[in-house]
Amino acid sequence: MNKLLPTATAGSLPKPVWLAEPEKLWSPWKLQGDELIEAKQDALRVSLSEQQRAGIDIVSDGEQTRQHFVTTFIEHLTGVDFDKRETVRIRDRYDASVPTVVGAVSREKPVFVEDAKFLRAQTDAPIKWALPGPMTMIDTLYDAHYKSREKLAWEFAKILNEEAKELQAAGVDIIQFDEPAFNVFFDEVNDWGIATLERAIEGLNCETAVHICYGYGIKANTDWKKTLGNEWRQYEKVFPKLQASNIDLVSLECQNSHVPMDLIELIRGKKVMVGAIDVASATVETPEQVADTLRKALRFVDADKLYPCTNCGMAPLPRHVARGKLAALGAGAEIVRQELSA
Repeated sequence: MNKLLPTATAGSLPKPVWLAEPEKLWSPWKLQGDELIEAKQDALRVSLSEQQRAGIDIVSDGEQTRQHFVTTFIEHLTGVDFDKRETVRIRDRYDASVPTVVGAVSREKPVFVEDAKFLRAQTDAPIKWALPGPMTMIDTLYDAHYKSREKLAWEFAKILNEEAKELQAAGVDIIQFDEPAFNVFFDEVNDWGIATLERAIEGLNCETAVHICYGYGIKANTDWKKTLGNEWRQYEKVFPKLQASNIDLVSLECQNSHVPMDLIELIRGKKVMVGAIDVASATVETPEQVADTLRKALRFVDADKLYPCTNCGMAPLPRHVARGKLAALGAGAEIVRQELSA
């Protein structure tokens, strides 16, 4: 888009209390049937309004119509049995009971396209839609069929490409693939992870993004961060190959993290969604704190390629905290925008 420093969110926003239990991932819906469909659409309208009031330029659905950024997509695929569960280690960080791949995976119909059409009808602003990336999808399942992480990732890449093309046709301007697994499985990322991601974006004309973060602000993730030392250099392992890829935007975590800002230099030439909002803290940033993070990032990314953003999704946060953080993001970006225009 033409606006300098266009703001965006990385992903989810808190759901209203009348839709699902607040501050909780995988929160059950409180309604069913047509009432649930209407409630999701109402929540999407509210989320859109809150983004716009906060000065967010590239809006999203806030993931109001899905329970989880990975599993909601997988629920709509054949070949995965949600009743047959196994315990696996998620991103080498925590154990979880997950569904099992029991046969060939396929997508019989679109998953999010109707929701995207509904959002498109509500606004003329640029829309970003998030999908789970192939590697993060395989890391959220037990595979009893393909018995190969790479083979399953290629199958998911093909399915994601089908969905992405239909989202593009529905009016989505940026399609983002969430790949927190890129921060963990470095050899696989470089061997085939980025290649499967490029398969997922094959043939798209809209802009594409990959979101690589250190996770939601939940205990398993915050505990893991404490083991990473004073410098978090995980991005260094994957950025060189990502810089050579066809992905347009790279979304990363910068606020209150130990990521050396100069690592952004490794993806010079890409558009960079700089995380300037900490989603692991209920403390609302000041606009000046956001502005300071953006100023530091501008040493390593050109101003016309910097997109102020959040570190990750904010679903587990209280709604009033998320609203405050969105407002700080919008105001902080405006401070730097004015400085650059002066």
